[in-house]
Amino acid sequence: MEKITPFLWFNDQAEEAVQFYTTIFIDSSVSRMVHYGKNAPMPEGSIMTIEFFLNGQKFTALNGGPIFSFTPAVSFVVNCADQEEIDQLWKRLSENGTIMQCGWVTDKYGISWQIVPAVLSSLLDESDPERYNRMIAALMKMKKLEIAPLEHAYKNLTDHGTEKNLC
Repeated sequence: MEKITPFLWFNDQAEEAVQFYTTIFIDSSVSRMVHYGKNAPMPEGSIMTIEFFLNGQKFTALNGGPIFSFTPAVSFVVNCADQEEIDQLWKRLSENGTIMQCGWVTDKYGISWQIVPAVLSSLLDESDPERYNRMIAALMKMKKLEIAPLEHAYKNLTDHGTEKNLC
């Protein structure tokens, strides 16, 4: 049993959302569905919860009605190995969603995702403030994150790939 499992409250779209997510992420599957019984707040026999996995991470989705909705105050960070993975996830998750700054996208179900390159953690090195500030300035101009421009800004490279002389 997972120690912590993200629990997602949907109005009545849990099954549709889970099907969408499990087609996007590798190592994904549905493990269990529980249905509403008699005297429940939703129609008897309709899906109450769905336990599922995305990239091996367990989630639970609930059809709980329109009481709550998602906000970007809670998001899921997806660390991507390369630009191709960023591009694929960005395209799928932004379909009928909302594109935001700095790698954030809210999908068509209202879930917010941060689609970031795994290398970003090494570029967030504050030990060299000049490099860090150049990289942050480049990042703040982006919606979908692009690895090459972030690395170039961090390394202070020209278009030809050589370091600029700062003296």
